Amino acid sequence: MHLKKQIHVIGAGFSGLAASAILAKQGYEVTLVEKNEQTGGRARIWENKGFTFDMGPSWYWMPDIFENYFALFGKKVSDFYQLERLDPGYRVYFSADEHVNVPADMTELEALFEKYEAGSAKALRAFMEQAAYKYKHAMGDYVFRPSHGLGEFLDLNLMLQSLRIHMLKPMAKHVRKYFKNPKLIQLLEFPVLFLGATAQKIPAMYSLMNYADLGLGTWYPNGGMHQIVKAMTQLAKDQGVNILLNTEVQKVEIEGSSAKQVVTSKGTFDTDFVIAAGDYHFIEQNLIAKPYRNYDEAYWQSRTLSPSSLLFYIGLDKKVEGILHHNLFFDEDLDAHAHEIYTQPKWPSKPLFYVSCVSKTDPASAPAGMENLFFLIPLAPGLEDNEALREQYYHLMLDRFERITKQKIRGHELVKRSYALKDFTHDYHSFKGNAYGLANTLAQTAFFKPAMRAKKITNLLFAGQLTVPGPGVPPAIISGQVAATEAHKILQKL
Repeated sequence: MHLKKQIHVIGAGFSGLAASAILAKQGYEVTLVEKNEQTGGRARIWENKGFTFDMGPSWYWMPDIFENYFALFGKKVSDFYQLERLDPGYRVYFSADEHVNVPADMTELEALFEKYEAGSAKALRAFMEQAAYKYKHAMGDYVFRPSHGLGEFLDLNLMLQSLRIHMLKPMAKHVRKYFKNPKLIQLLEFPVLFLGATAQKIPAMYSLMNYADLGLGTWYPNGGMHQIVKAMTQLAKDQGVNILLNTEVQKVEIEGSSAKQVVTSKGTFDTDFVIAAGDYHFIEQNLIAKPYRNYDEAYWQSRTLSPSSLLFYIGLDKKVEGILHHNLFFDEDLDAHAHEIYTQPKWPSKPLFYVSCVSKTDPASAPAGMENLFFLIPLAPGLEDNEALREQYYHLMLDRFERITKQKIRGHELVKRSYALKDFTHDYHSFKGNAYGLANTLAQTAFFKPAMRAKKITNLLFAGQLTVPGPGVPPAIISGQVAATEAHKILQKL
């Protein structure tokens, strides 16, 4: 009977939490092994001097994906945390003298577009109709396929849908079919910045991100993004998952073609199945013997990665006026910054950056009269990373922030912590210090991504941002769901 089979999940990020809870619900004995002191992976929290910082993801998009996940257990999101739709969703600064607030209301959004380009309200309606269609079909079908091979996609209906959702057309060309104004184009192309390539190389299928953004809206879970982690962790525990924190997996022992033991810093465990939901590259190249690996190091070096990030967690002893919860500083050239991430990787000369001020929505994230700020600069993965560079970019960013918002914050920092490539590597064994996984280029979509299935090990699957369906919080949750479904199918045959 499968009810007594032992499953070990490596990594308690979103995919690991999702996979472990689903498999435990099906009756398996599940142990979730996590190297860090908290669950959540990149979505950990850091607390200091009364400030609470979400360390990673800060945008809550695709609320339906979260609802669908909790519904698997007869629960609703509201059973665990309360959501607030942000309106405006975010602000984009084009210069010190020009910014736009992106409204939640579609009529207001159309009016905003019309202000920049005559006739663009009608174009936006057509663009969003297509984006909604892509979202429905991609998020309802494509992402739930394990992508073991081409055969999964060889049916006429699916191939026709692939053409209709513009799988082969570049995002840049698609956007420019509808809009000419460079600021509107920038607004629509920004969500793909973190998908791992320029809009010239990202498939137009990913205009579904515009529907996720402008259609479904930008939300905030009261108490911060870590509330999702707390909810998923509680759900896993409720199903009986045994969670081991501060426990590093050191090796997966293989006998014949099966994983037999998981060797950790806290002991060795016999296992019937392993889901590797940590960094795919690290696990495969370090924890699995060479004859059993799917890929060699040359393969991994040839992959195109999404960006890393330079982050700053800043607690101020004063309030900051004028800014919103989410703020994008697009006062420099997006194409030039993208070029320095993807084409000629280097520390950027004039980077765009993002600032989150959660205390505007959630006063409890900072002491009274104070402000909680999160700064982010996208960087190419694999760059040199040292304190001198971090400090240089901190001041470069603050120079612009203070000039554009017309207020001084330097000298008011009660808390300041930087986080970049070396930290991603140390804390998550992140390949080249990346923050967002593999780039979603056409050559790395679906069955072109690193395989979920271990080809030479019958009872091991991979999950997370380096395999299907890709990077981001909702895709990571889906990856765990898909891995759990596939594991159950395999276990029933073993």
